[in-house]
Amino acid sequence: MSISFDLTIPSARDALAQAARANLTPKPSLVGLTRAEMGEALAGIGVPERQVKMRVAQLWHWLYVRGVADFADMLNISKDMRSLLAQHFSIGRPEIVDEQISNDGTRKWLFRFPPRGAGRPVEIETVYIPEEGRGTLCISSQVGCTLTCSFCHTGTQKLVRNLTAEEILGQLMAARDRLGDFPDQNTPDGAMVPADGRKVTNIVMMGMGEPLYNFEEVKKALLIASDGDGLSLSKRRITLSTSGVVPEIYRTGEEIGVMLAISLHAVRDDLRDMLVPINKKYPLKELIAACRAYPGLSNARRITFEYVMLKDVNDSLDDAKELVRLLKGIPAKINLIPFNPWPGTNYQCSDWEQIERFADYVNNAGYASPIRTPRGRDILAACGQLKSESERMRKTDRLALEAMMIAGHGED
Repeated sequence: MSISFDLTIPSARDALAQAARANLTPKPSLVGLTRAEMGEALAGIGVPERQVKMRVAQLWHWLYVRGVADFADMLNISKDMRSLLAQHFSIGRPEIVDEQISNDGTRKWLFRFPPRGAGRPVEIETVYIPEEGRGTLCISSQVGCTLTCSFCHTGTQKLVRNLTAEEILGQLMAARDRLGDFPDQNTPDGAMVPADGRKVTNIVMMGMGEPLYNFEEVKKALLIASDGDGLSLSKRRITLSTSGVVPEIYRTGEEIGVMLAISLHAVRDDLRDMLVPINKKYPLKELIAACRAYPGLSNARRITFEYVMLKDVNDSLDDAKELVRLLKGIPAKINLIPFNPWPGTNYQCSDWEQIERFADYVNNAGYASPIRTPRGRDILAACGQLKSESERMRKTDRLALEAMMIAGHGED
């Protein structure tokens, strides 16, 4: 039997739209839930109360230690229980739309997440940077960004929505899949990864978006990522970067306890107002005071200050001197970032000799001031270059994509 709709009738259009939204609604995921939330979810589908704690422990191990993405692979859980879980929940990964590999081994993934509510599918970018003895994953916290930093490509993309804890963790778990970083997985041939141990040793919340404008979901994701019985990343190997959302900085140290990075980029309020407009709301005096009060701050747990080098804008010796004065007394490392060009920008990277003079002055003043080696420039994966392809999709392309997703739902 076939069903047809006369789309000239408003009620028919409304009914079709409602049906489409229903088909697009995914099963809730267990990824990104706290143990307490997972227990409540299991109880909600009829798992006996006396079993809930045990089942949560089993699921936690399979999800975050073994890295499985299918309930059928959870071999110490009964077949009936696996069937019940699969009926009500999902544990899958984000769709990988594209994977690009730079000449220097940097990898950039374009991940697609399904619609939420009345929204549409969204895409974000995640970057893996292999180095000697470590592999760093740069994770996004939002689709787009509200901050409109003038030198940042991501800042030219308007905010679409926050990512959930599931979607933040999904980037890490999908990257570990692709790199063979879970047990019983193989590393892709020719992949540049650390020779021993983990392939993803560090994560940085430096991708698309402002993490502290999505505090609760970022907090939940990072606490799961650092859980010793799961993904087990050391909090000293997790860095959260903010452009200066001052009210949430203290909470970050107190409630999450990870390393802090500040996107500074200027040492005068007038210039920072232009480069990093959030400075108009939280000027340098307030930002630096919040840094001095960061919980756990010490020489062993320094704050990283990110400083992009823009030719004839913020790269003078006077800027270097003011930077040292501004940060006096704060245990800090200063990352100097050669500006990474992107189409349409009016900025240029500082001359290399000027960057080295700047670095020498800061270093001689007692601050480590490494010059960050640009990585992944050829695939627009370097710092400040991320911008999801979804925001360049034409409306007709987006509608076609959504139609394909509707067609794939509800089939046996």
